[in-house]
Amino acid sequence: MYYKFSGFTQKLTGAWASEAYSPQGLRPVVSTEAPPIIFATPTKLTSSPTGYDYAGKNKVPELQKFFQKSDGVPVHLKRGLPDQMLYRTTMALTVGGTIYCLIALYMASQPKNK
Repeated sequence: MYYKFSGFTQKLTGAWASEAYSPQGLRPVVSTEAPPIIFATPTKLTSSPTGYDYAGKNKVPELQKFFQKSDGVPVHLKRGLPDQMLYRTTMALTVGGTIYCLIALYMASQPKNK
């Protein structure tokens, strides 16, 4: 005899073999249709070896020449005023944060007077 778990009585009950091997009435279904293609975009085969049209012009060689030029300016300041402003702001925030942390550490180390 075969048994299956009854969801209604919450106990094991007697069952036929087909019911016992597919619990809770679930039956294996064999699909007759082919599954849908996930990436159904058509592929385009081209014979020309050109690159992508949307990539634009390759600026890497120009930028390499620009940044490797030896003019005595550090690499992180090569682009002029925007780089200088970013650098100075970063340094000011770093110095200010360090001073703030030292003041907070000093205040935390002093006992409070009553």
